[in-house]
Amino acid sequence: MSEDLKRVVLVDDHQMFRTGVKAELGGSVEIVGEAGDVDEAVEVIRATRPDVVLLDVHLPGGGGIEVLRRLHGAVPSKFLALSVSDAAEDVIGVVRGGARGYVTKTISGPELTDAIGRVAEGDAVFSPRLAGFVLDAFAATDVPAVDPELDQITQRERDVLRLIARGYAYKEIAKELFISVKTVETHVSSVLRKLQLSNRHELSRWAAARRLV
Repeated sequence: MSEDLKRVVLVDDHQMFRTGVKAELGGSVEIVGEAGDVDEAVEVIRATRPDVVLLDVHLPGGGGIEVLRRLHGAVPSKFLALSVSDAAEDVIGVVRGGARGYVTKTISGPELTDAIGRVAEGDAVFSPRLAGFVLDAFAATDVPAVDPELDQITQRERDVLRLIARGYAYKEIAKELFISVKTVETHVSSVLRKLQLSNRHELSRWAAARRLV
């Protein structure tokens, strides 16, 4: 491979989609690794230290935000979200997590190659309508104040908490998040301890008050 090609890791839980992206990109970048969930992604990115990570937002194991959280400050790679979702909360979430851009899966191969190159050089790249979400979010005058209690909670604990607030049973949460019931119980115990709450009903009220549901 040419030394001029950007080194890329492709993270998406759908093998067929990864295959399609590689075909679209052709020889315009060097794909140095792939991953289908959070744990795989963290391992591959640490091992290969690519120029750019193409990161799906919704992944087994905690999502793209969890990948960003685990690797914060650990690798020099830039992160470009590539997702089917164009929801404002997904865009804003990964940008706050450290992604340098966000494009949707309707993007063409040449456009994606260009976006990868720009992100690798330090630019921020967004699909046009998504840029508005980011500008609105960071220009808003009613951005919530920092919540010390919320900051104590990890992304995975928030995922569990959100599902508890929606009325999911532990077994259902485990299935939804691809983790064991024991792990769900551990996360709930951790959150209860951090927030000094007594039970899941209090957790649900706490989550609803912060619009985590």
